[in-house]
Amino acid sequence: MKIFRGHQHPALSQPCALTIGNFDGVHRGHQAMLAVLKNEARHRNLPARVMTFEPHPREYFAPLSAPTRISTLRDKLTELARCGIDQAVVLPFNARLASQSAAAFIEDVLVTGLQVRYVLVGDDFRFGSQRAGDYAMLDAAGATAGFEVARMDSYEVHGERVSSSAVRLALAQGQMDNAARLLGRPYSISGHVVHGKKLGRELGFRTLNIAFRHDKPAATGIFVVRTHGLGPEPVDGVASLGIRPTVEDAGRVLLEVHCLSWHSQAGLDSAYGKIVAVELLLKLHDELKYEGLEALQQGIARDCDDARAFFASMHTETSRQTTRDRI
Repeated sequence: MKIFRGHQHPALSQPCALTIGNFDGVHRGHQAMLAVLKNEARHRNLPARVMTFEPHPREYFAPLSAPTRISTLRDKLTELARCGIDQAVVLPFNARLASQSAAAFIEDVLVTGLQVRYVLVGDDFRFGSQRAGDYAMLDAAGATAGFEVARMDSYEVHGERVSSSAVRLALAQGQMDNAARLLGRPYSISGHVVHGKKLGRELGFRTLNIAFRHDKPAATGIFVVRTHGLGPEPVDGVASLGIRPTVEDAGRVLLEVHCLSWHSQAGLDSAYGKIVAVELLLKLHDELKYEGLEALQQGIARDCDDARAFFASMHTETSRQTTRDRI
């Protein structure tokens, strides 16, 4: 998938089939829309193109009350690529875009910049300054400018509308199975492994520190995790996602992963600089403020025991399922 920052690039002058949205999480509703877009694009012999925004518009207008982030931009683009999208256009959501009228957005961005021939939007799609543009306006403009507009209804799973809000709620409540059901995959976060204060080494629980650029993650707490990208096989572990209230540098959001079977890998120091993906499989509990480092050490040990028990039960269930399949 080719990624473009902004809509003014020579490669974007090729006519396209387009959908527009924030796509936070790229959940099953998004995936259904992307599948329709790909199908329509192939029928028209056009590239399937997605336009998204960074930051989220609500982060621009009201950063204090903006929703939590499900996915980083990297994770969003990774999932769009997995869905088979040909091109992604990331528009910087800034003062210029926020003040652009709906009519100007259609003319300058969609028609002139992106050469749209087909546009697919959701049932609640709004655009332009003051959110003045809607599906009816876009459809009327398409009839004049020569592009087709289609609208897709909400996607439901077991009678529940799949939305980014529903995913955020599941993650906030620690319902990782429900979040995975809405996403169509386990919830994961990727990032570069960075150097920390090496406190984990002193405690006897070395950790991978993974930078998290946003200060409002959709999930926080202590989790059973599985990490991809360290070697040929994923590594089981336990992780903390949050501000680490027990240690002195609390306040900056960080994802810290302790690998339960690290010694089977190449070595901890070789991980620095790598991009890893951490699947959050089960929430054990919220972050706790321990009385001191000894209490923290004991708490981590309990979390590791709980994580090992989870993976043991998973292995047992898998073995039972394999046996039933053979029978």
